[in-house]
Amino acid sequence: MKTIGILFGMENSFPGALVEHINARNLDGIRAEFVKTGAVHLDKAPNYAVIVDRISHDILFYRAFLKHAAINGTAIINNPFWWSADDKFFNYTLAAKLGVAVPRTVILPHKKHPEGTTDRSMRNLEYPLDWESVFAYVGEHGFMKPVDGGGWRDVYHIHNREEFFAAYDQSHDLCMTYQKAVDFNEYFRCYVVGQEKVHIMPYDPRRPHAERYLQFPPEYDKKLLKRVEQDALTLCRALGYDLNTVEFAVEDGIPYAIDFMNPAPDADLHSVGQANFDWIVREVADLAIAKAKLAPQVPELRWAAFLGAQAVKAKKSAKKTSGKSGA
Repeated sequence: MKTIGILFGMENSFPGALVEHINARNLDGIRAEFVKTGAVHLDKAPNYAVIVDRISHDILFYRAFLKHAAINGTAIINNPFWWSADDKFFNYTLAAKLGVAVPRTVILPHKKHPEGTTDRSMRNLEYPLDWESVFAYVGEHGFMKPVDGGGWRDVYHIHNREEFFAAYDQSHDLCMTYQKAVDFNEYFRCYVVGQEKVHIMPYDPRRPHAERYLQFPPEYDKKLLKRVEQDALTLCRALGYDLNTVEFAVEDGIPYAIDFMNPAPDADLHSVGQANFDWIVREVADLAIAKAKLAPQVPELRWAAFLGAQAVKAKKSAKKTSGKSGA
């Protein structure tokens, strides 16, 4: 029997629905359940063909458990090695290298020294910082957000220098990025599953959280939607994520990738709505089942091989598609 485990935290609707959906198919030799683990023994492989990870970014014990499982042949959705090393500023750099539009962005030194460091730890840091170069490059209207954050935590909408420095003072020892605001007409949040399937959801981050997924969106240009779909695939293939959400803000017909480090994306029925919920449950179930049928498989874990293969594959795919569409 091959078991698909769901590792999760406070969320309620998605994990249970995923287990029920998989088990309702009555597949021979495959079943799903919630992950159960205690102290992890070095010489004992976890008894899961696949684990869908929804919480290890917040729980260091779970992250170590998943790396142990991956080395022993469990397929993890998403790759815990890559996710551990990822950050938003690297993502923006990668996107720009792959030809995906991103707003002008800078990474800022910590306002407050991280715990255990002093002025002597920062002797390579320019002082005073050249703030004029920051504003000349990004402008005074932007967003300040943690380089490894999520869930809209510690995000500041900046309209002028006074607000910039007030937000920077409040960031304390967080490492922040500052990004040019996009004056968007359309905004999309895209589920990407298995680096193959994209579900584009019209979205408005200016609305209250429960109302952000638009129920009655307008008609959108088909070429725009095609570019959004292809850019989302390009990013997720380069990053190696089998489950992610990619957000695009569209200004003057150009979709700018705003946020695409969401490997445990919101999938709560009450926030995403029934249609989006049904899609993500079905597609993640399909992906987990497909991986279970192939398990056990020990992945290539050397960074050079992983980065080189993924980036080259994504870049070739992007060039091939853009050549066909004339984009």
